[in-house]
Amino acid sequence: MSSLAGKTVVIVGGSSGVGLGVAAAALSKGARTYIIGRSAEKLKVAEQSLGGQGSVIPLSADMTREDEVVRLFAQIGSFDHLVATAGTPPTNYPIGETDVAAVKAFVENKLMGAVILAKHAAGALVPDGSMTFTSGINKDRPPVPGGSVVAAIAGSFGYFARALALELAPARVNVVSPGWVDTPMWDELVGDAKAGFFAQMAPRLPAGRIATPRDVAAAYLFLMESDFTTGETIRIDGGQNLI
Repeated sequence: MSSLAGKTVVIVGGSSGVGLGVAAAALSKGARTYIIGRSAEKLKVAEQSLGGQGSVIPLSADMTREDEVVRLFAQIGSFDHLVATAGTPPTNYPIGETDVAAVKAFVENKLMGAVILAKHAAGALVPDGSMTFTSGINKDRPPVPGGSVVAAIAGSFGYFARALALELAPARVNVVSPGWVDTPMWDELVGDAKAGFFAQMAPRLPAGRIATPRDVAAAYLFLMESDFTTGETIRIDGGQNLI
């Protein structure tokens, strides 16, 4: 296992939710940590929540805009690990009512954003570094109706990582697949109904509770530090894929 001490970690989506949890965990390991997001205001709040340490560098960029990603990696230069957790709430239309424009926007944000990141990160990533992308429980337990598109996109990341792991070797490429995590995206998705959803799901999970970003961050740390893990999808869902 490699140490993150003194390494440079780039977290796209690091201003909130799971990404912010990964940033806190990387900092605790001594990494120089870039947090990337679209909103300069959210990045400022995130930096303050992380203690405003000198090893935290906030940068604003939209992963779906190639010119901004080019500029981002030109600013960062050589780095050791990329983590991508950024995303938007998924579409949830039954297939017969699909809003094609909304689906295209979701694909652009989630999948094409990852492709653009990988394209331009590859030239700056150190030879023994890593990229870690984010999938999710919807590939294993798609909501019915309305889960077909998000299941397809979430499931695609495993194959994306397997192919990239071969192409970019010896650099490593992996995926983290969380279950339900208590993040601001849930507030955006269901608002005040979040507590009810969590109260129903928590006792069903073998782990007995809903995950926090800190719980999930452990999987990203493992994949950054594990020199011998590549092309893998790591589930960290409290057993949600089993129920």
